[in-house]
Amino acid sequence: MSAACCNPGRDSPSGTGAPSASLPFAAPSPGASTEPVRLPGGTFLMGAEDAEGFPQDGEGPVRRVALRPFAIDAAAVTNAQFEEFVAASGYLTDAERYGWSFVFGQFLPDDFPPTRGVASAPWWRQVFGADWRHPEGPDSQIEGRMDHPVVHVSWQDATAYCDWAGTRLPTEAEWEYAARGGLEGRRYPWGDELQPDGEHRCNIWQGEFPGSNSGDDGYLGTAPARAFAPNGFGLYNTSGNVWEWCADWFSPDFHRNGGGNGAVENPLGPPEGSTRVIRGGSYLCHRSYCNRYRVAARSSNTPDSSAGNTGFRCVRDED
Repeated sequence: MSAACCNPGRDSPSGTGAPSASLPFAAPSPGASTEPVRLPGGTFLMGAEDAEGFPQDGEGPVRRVALRPFAIDAAAVTNAQFEEFVAASGYLTDAERYGWSFVFGQFLPDDFPPTRGVASAPWWRQVFGADWRHPEGPDSQIEGRMDHPVVHVSWQDATAYCDWAGTRLPTEAEWEYAARGGLEGRRYPWGDELQPDGEHRCNIWQGEFPGSNSGDDGYLGTAPARAFAPNGFGLYNTSGNVWEWCADWFSPDFHRNGGGNGAVENPLGPPEGSTRVIRGGSYLCHRSYCNRYRVAARSSNTPDSSAGNTGFRCVRDED
């Protein structure tokens, strides 16, 4: 299925339609240290040939990749952190400049004015006045969600934040290495079972998408950036919650030129393209429609696109 089901591009809205009923949101959790996790690098097996995967996304082949040491944020950048950036810099996001962003239709109140939807994914609504401060439109706010990941941020917005913070976005290889948490060849950051011993380990859709979401994992929208147990490296929510921007241009086959058993050192992706890589899936993913919350799964979007399920985390170079 197309990436629009997961994360719509700014050039994709079409049609009209009434939104669905509203849903509640999670309460915040206590704060935690924002110290980055320092990783030693080395080699790991990247990618997968998964029966549940999407060959058109270029998840395979499995190849050995070598990385230099780096440090990565334990969690996605939060609303509180992004607010600090905006207050210091006066930055306007792409959603604010365009005047709109994509909102999941079920998060809009029943009396919300008619909105345009994505033809191939009508649950995504073009909402004027939606941005990082107003995740569900002009009458919504982030109060009570300051420790949740910032959303409605484009790749360009994420890069601007990194420039201000003295960091950068992770390469796709760095992101997957960190997300795996030291486990090799596993489907999720914690192993191959989605719910070991019946325990929810991530924030994804619970039910049949897009008709019903029970919220059995505790959340209907975003969860706090440090919800659920971290992976083996101490990273939170590398499956589900929000898609995360990576530095690389997206290609379904560029990396195949460096495949095989030989190590590929510090890959940067193709030198050019039209969309940037996003990783990790979001609270809207589920195997009944799109299970791109697997650790090897990948997708992409245009650098100026934004939606209510996309954020980012930062990386720092290590000596």
